[in-house]
Amino acid sequence: MALKNPPRTAGLPSRETVPRDPTDGSVPTSRAPQGRDHRRLEVPGGRNRTTMDQRNGLHLEATLPAEVMPRERKISVAVDAVALITTECITVTSAMRKHARWAHSSVSAILGGSPSTSKSDETIRPSRNKEEPEVSLGLSSMGMNSASNDFLLGSRWGLRGKKGKSLQDDPLIAAFARLRNDLRWCTDIKMFDIPALLQPFLQVIRSSSTSASITSLALVAITKFFAYDLISKESPRLALGMQLLSAAITHCRFEASDSAADETVLLRILRLMEGILSGPGGELLGDESVCEMMETGLSMCCQIRLSELLRRSAEMSMSSMCQVVFERLKTLEIEAGENVEAMDEASRDSSNPLKLAPSVDGTSVMPNPADGELKPTAKVDDRGATQSNIEENQGSTSLDLPRKDNGSIVKRASASAVELSQPHAKNHEEPVSIKPYGLPSIRELFRVLVDLLQPHNKQHGDSMRVMALRIIDVSLEVAGPSIARHPSLAMLAKDDLCRHLFQLVRSENMTLLNESLRVAGTLLHTCRSVLKLQQELFLSYLVACLHPCVEIPAEPGIDRTLYEGVPDAPKLVRPTTSSNSSGRSTPVPVKDRQKLGMEGGSRKPDAREAMVESIGALSRIPSYLVELFVNYDCEVDRADLCEDMIGLLARNAFRDAATWSTTNVPALCLDALLGYVQFIADRLQQEPQSQIDGYPDPEQLREQRARKKIVIRGATKFNEHPRSGIAYLASQGIIDNPDNAHSVAAFLRGTVRISKSVLGDFLSKKANDQLLKAFMDLFDFNNKRVDEALRELLNSFRLPGEAPLIERIVEEFSEKYCAGATPAGIAGKDAVHVLAYAIIILNTDQHNPSVKDEKRMKYADFAKNLRGVNGGANFEPVYLQQIYDSIRTNEIILPEEHSTARAFDYAWEELLLKTRSAGDLVLCDTNSFDADMFRATWRPIVATLSYVFMSASEDVVFPRINTGFLQCAQIAATYGITEALDRIVYCLSSISTIAQDRPWNTSLNTKVQRGKESVMVSELAVKLGGNFRAKLATYVLFQYVVHGNVHEIRSGWKNIVQIWLNLFANSLISPSLSRQLGLDPIPLQTATHVVDRADKPADGGFISSLFSTISSYTADDPPEPSEEELAYTMTTVDCVVNCHVEDLLSEVTRMPPRATKDLVLALLEQLPQDSSPAVIVVKPERPSTPIKTNGHRQGNRGPQYDPSRVYVLELITLLAIRDKSTLSAVGELVADALQNVIRNAATTHFLTLSRAIFYLLLILQKSVIQDQSLVRAPVVLHMISSLDQPKLEKSAALVLKGLIVCIKVSGTLRNEIINTPDFWSTIERIHTIPTLSFGVFSLLKAIVEDRAPAITADNYEFVIGLLNSFANAGGAVAASRQLREVNGRRTQPQEQSQTRENDVFQRGEEAVSLVYQLTNRVPALIKQSHLAKNEAWMAYWSPIFECLRMQCENPHRGIRRRAFSCLQSALQSAELASTDHQEWTAIFSEVLFPLIERLLQPEVYQLDPVGMGETRVAVAKLLCKVFLHYLVTLAEWEGMMETWFRILEQVNRLMQSGQGSGMEEEISESLKNILYFMKSDGYLVPPPPSEKGATIWHETWKRVDRFVPAMREEIFPDPPPQRQHQQHQQKQQQPPKQEKTSTERGREGENSADPKVSD
Repeated sequence: MALKNPPRTAGLPSRETVPRDPTDGSVPTSRAPQGRDHRRLEVPGGRNRTTMDQRNGLHLEATLPAEVMPRERKISVAVDAVALITTECITVTSAMRKHARWAHSSVSAILGGSPSTSKSDETIRPSRNKEEPEVSLGLSSMGMNSASNDFLLGSRWGLRGKKGKSLQDDPLIAAFARLRNDLRWCTDIKMFDIPALLQPFLQVIRSSSTSASITSLALVAITKFFAYDLISKESPRLALGMQLLSAAITHCRFEASDSAADETVLLRILRLMEGILSGPGGELLGDESVCEMMETGLSMCCQIRLSELLRRSAEMSMSSMCQVVFERLKTLEIEAGENVEAMDEASRDSSNPLKLAPSVDGTSVMPNPADGELKPTAKVDDRGATQSNIEENQGSTSLDLPRKDNGSIVKRASASAVELSQPHAKNHEEPVSIKPYGLPSIRELFRVLVDLLQPHNKQHGDSMRVMALRIIDVSLEVAGPSIARHPSLAMLAKDDLCRHLFQLVRSENMTLLNESLRVAGTLLHTCRSVLKLQQELFLSYLVACLHPCVEIPAEPGIDRTLYEGVPDAPKLVRPTTSSNSSGRSTPVPVKDRQKLGMEGGSRKPDAREAMVESIGALSRIPSYLVELFVNYDCEVDRADLCEDMIGLLARNAFRDAATWSTTNVPALCLDALLGYVQFIADRLQQEPQSQIDGYPDPEQLREQRARKKIVIRGATKFNEHPRSGIAYLASQGIIDNPDNAHSVAAFLRGTVRISKSVLGDFLSKKANDQLLKAFMDLFDFNNKRVDEALRELLNSFRLPGEAPLIERIVEEFSEKYCAGATPAGIAGKDAVHVLAYAIIILNTDQHNPSVKDEKRMKYADFAKNLRGVNGGANFEPVYLQQIYDSIRTNEIILPEEHSTARAFDYAWEELLLKTRSAGDLVLCDTNSFDADMFRATWRPIVATLSYVFMSASEDVVFPRINTGFLQCAQIAATYGITEALDRIVYCLSSISTIAQDRPWNTSLNTKVQRGKESVMVSELAVKLGGNFRAKLATYVLFQYVVHGNVHEIRSGWKNIVQIWLNLFANSLISPSLSRQLGLDPIPLQTATHVVDRADKPADGGFISSLFSTISSYTADDPPEPSEEELAYTMTTVDCVVNCHVEDLLSEVTRMPPRATKDLVLALLEQLPQDSSPAVIVVKPERPSTPIKTNGHRQGNRGPQYDPSRVYVLELITLLAIRDKSTLSAVGELVADALQNVIRNAATTHFLTLSRAIFYLLLILQKSVIQDQSLVRAPVVLHMISSLDQPKLEKSAALVLKGLIVCIKVSGTLRNEIINTPDFWSTIERIHTIPTLSFGVFSLLKAIVEDRAPAITADNYEFVIGLLNSFANAGGAVAASRQLREVNGRRTQPQEQSQTRENDVFQRGEEAVSLVYQLTNRVPALIKQSHLAKNEAWMAYWSPIFECLRMQCENPHRGIRRRAFSCLQSALQSAELASTDHQEWTAIFSEVLFPLIERLLQPEVYQLDPVGMGETRVAVAKLLCKVFLHYLVTLAEWEGMMETWFRILEQVNRLMQSGQGSGMEEEISESLKNILYFMKSDGYLVPPPPSEKGATIWHETWKRVDRFVPAMREEIFPDPPPQRQHQQHQQKQQQPPKQEKTSTERGREGENSADPKVSD
């Protein structure tokens, strides 16, 4: 039936439905305004959907119908329920009375009574207690008299009597009257008997005499009953009523009128079926009732002659009902518990199997009672009666309930058996037991839906397949996992459904393709655990179709290295078919091969997009790709589906993918790829699962993957050269013994990666007879016909093309076939040999498309060819007939030559056989395998992200890409995938443009000052600021990738270091590391031009700008930065600040040693080699000019300074000295690098050199502290001392600081340094630098005053020499000051200069004191010395006395006094004199006497005329004291007299020096003391003339009398007469003395006083 005036929505797709009648209980459809394509339509399926019609593009949004949606509250009815039902009865009967057939109704039909019934008859009251048993529908239940045939309900249309005779009302109308009569006593409609309530309406529905409008009214009434909850679960006999209702609506008949009214009835039937299934009694329906309803709905869906609108509505209703039906599977599972399989087996054992057969031929609508089909009724004549069916159908309504043989009532009835019936002799109620529907009806429904998908069934059009696919999709969405758990349903899904689906996805019909892909996706989403091999086949096909095997085209501005890692082609499970054909393959055109699904082929762009969407939908399952990796990539014989899927998505995310698909495909693939990364990142925080949870062991999977790689490589080698492949596999342990044929054969048959053609050629060679025999031993041919055994053999390899090779294989096959008991009817192996050949020939003849059918071999020809070959006899005809029929109907398809029409079926059968051993797919909702999976798939992901980052033109893309980089970095860092992290760093560094190996040009760097703020405008800053992608990549690199992941970066440090150095060289990051080493910040490179914007007006205009540019060129200066360049620079500064590079630098100092070593190696790569100049900055294009600061030039000579190099040295030093483990890991590398810098001092800037020396000394100190021998102190000191004086002076400050740091470490290092001559040589060369004098002296003082014995024989003289130099420096300053005073330039010195001079004087005095302190070390040094005592005394005492002697004549009075005091103390030391040797007596000849000689020299005296006089007196007195102190010891010395006489001479010279009587008196007193002592001890007494003592006596007085003649008389009062005479003569000869003035006498008195010396 077709609508006469189809509505505008008739052409909408299947997701559309029609507006529902407001009385059918559904939610009314909201209509969209006219003129708009967007319509809101109700779609069954349980949730909102959006679909796009393939033809008109209408956007349809659907919601669930009201009958199916779970209601939170029921719809209440405002009118009385009984009144409502009565109204519906009157409405139906009123419509019937308007029909000619029921125009003459009795009054009782209107009044609602029956003339044959009475009120006293209790049987007419259908209302009963719920506890009463259900009974069959009998006459008593209807309230009818069994004796009256006029009231029988068996007829479906009214009875007419003879003309003029009054008859009773028609049973249809009478039933309504009885119902109204029964309702008068009803107080609770929910307790009313349901069959009695529905019976009148059901009769109308099943009556073929009613019109469409009357039937529609009955349907509307029943729909209201359910919608208003008048029929509920508590209603009596609900189960029976539901069965009756189901039977009625599925067997509905009515008179055809116009198509619109007819289809309205069908629509109401559809809605009512939905309501029945989803309503309160739906679960009470039996299997047959459900099947009939499904059959009815499917028949409407499949009737082409029905309107599009009706068929789409039927489809929607079917979807809704299937949701309810398949939802019941979950309830059945709960009821069955763990015995699901037992329930499945029990349902198969049903004695009454269901058969659902919807009408698809276009001639029937609903099933009739006879053949199960609904056929259109005949047309109605003008009188309103049917033409011939009244008599034919009378009595057909009477149907007795089935009984057992013993007459008892069967308590279980099927849906089809329960009809509106009237047993003639039954006055009692009989119970009917109906089992609720379950697995049988669900399985049958699923089977029918799957059968509708058969691709090669011409009765099923594409529109029918699309309808079935949509219904199956809904069913899978509802109960997919439950289907997988039921074996019978799972088998349908694994076999028929997958078989049909995987062929339909090759369709060119886009609607069919879209639905097929959707169903395939839903099927894999819900049932993939039992579809392991099916899923592999499906995904492999999609990959083959979608993966472009073309090279990625180069794009301008994008470096090809950024997207390295995207595979050019997917991996294959099987090798490519050999080009050599055996000649028995069936050639088929390429198009046909594509249709057969044996290769991906070329699909249309829309088809490719649909496939990509399908893959994207699967990839959105969080654990999907993990499952692919575990179940396929980690199994030897399975494809690398996870890698192929990621490679496919990555390759199609490139822009060129749109050329063979659509512009949406790259974005879809990118979204799927980012989703995959997102899922892994989300699982990072999960706890990994163990094998206890049922998951495979990750370590075992790694071993399997490693084995898989070996097998693939070995198979590739085998396919190229078999013996090389076997040797390789044996070397890797895959084949136990290459010489063992059974071991090799087992591998060759067990793997799917060996080319079958190569295998066949290899086995058939004569040299491999043993291997062929072992290969045959792997088969079991027992109880198999020859053709079956041969078929099994030829499935394992392809026969070679040469006859001798085939002969060898067939011969071996014959021996194997007859190796055991010879099969009956077979004479022997010769007979098998000939028969096998004949079978091969027959197979080629029967299935070669080039052979015409009339010329193909017949059975007679086949038998004739084998006549007499069975041991001289013939084979059994039956045997040969079976072989012939088997080959003719079932071709032996040779491997790798599947080109015939049944190739797919053959491959599918093979797949089903393999599923038994493949096992189920492991579902992996865990992160235990994410590390290995990401390690295998990160390359194409990172490459794609990099490419999209460079090629994206929309801002919305960048946040997704940034998040992708962040998540990839987190995953790589968490799982220790350093290669991935390094690659991310490389890509982002390349995109940032500031990690280039070529240094940036810094010759034009310009510093712009504005007040106290300044910024360096450079080439790098300007270019980076103007490049959005570069800035974003820099930010992502540091903020997302590097921060927090530094411990996992390896080779990526090279790129990061390049960025650091470039930023540092252009003053974009501050040198903040030096503070950690106690140093000043690294001096940055001075700008070539400095511009002070404050000196210029804010707005100079065009003329000012032009003048500035011209002036800069005239002055040969770089032009001033423009406002745009300055803005770009400020943007770059902000970007670098936001990157928090300095925080990263502090983060790297906390890395573990292994990671630190990688960073150090990367830093060392930035240093020039030994032979290269240590210059990194770019040489200016024009000759180097001095730096100009607002017009002032500065000179620039020598090696250029590169702060980046210093930055590298400082950073590696800081990293190395962090802790012991780090120092052990990188200390030697750092020390070598620093030594290389020092060795190349001639080409190294002094700033770099000085810091390198300091860093090396730090390494030296830390290595000693950590007890590691990384560098030796003498080597370092020698390199320092080898520097030329200018370099050393410029580097002296840090050299000294480093030495101080090292010497502070007590122990071995300090002793090693201070005992090295190079150390003292260096100190001696730098101590004269005024700014370093204090530091050097402090170092020296620390060495001398150290409690530990720091002064040794090796450094003794160096120490004294340096101390003497400091004392001399004080004297030099004092002499200079005195010279200025003498020359009349006595000016008041500046405070700073005076302070500096005072510091020099103070150091001089302290130096003298330190020299004296060394006297305490002399005895120990002499004792430790291996020299003779006399030599040791000279070696250790002489330097001290020499230094003190020299400082006693120092021009500075304070130093001189300190020196004299120390000398005095030293000379009187108890350790000085010794009886073992006489070298100590040199204190007179080498100390005191030379000192007096120097003091008596005029030039010395003039250094300090006042102070030198005091010193002379003090020295004279000291001379006397020392002589007197050691007189006893000297008395034993042979040179005592000579020394004494020389003392007298020195005293004489001092007294004659002309310093006044005061000095003479003091010296005289000292001499007098000596003489008194000598007198008292008997050293000087008047001797007899003949004694020896006379010599000293005479010589003494001879000398003393010259300058103190009166002293003898004073000491010896009674001199001999001769002496007195001599004294008198001397006095007469002396000239008279002049009288001195009072001033002179005062000065003499002052000079005669003892000099005040400090200790």
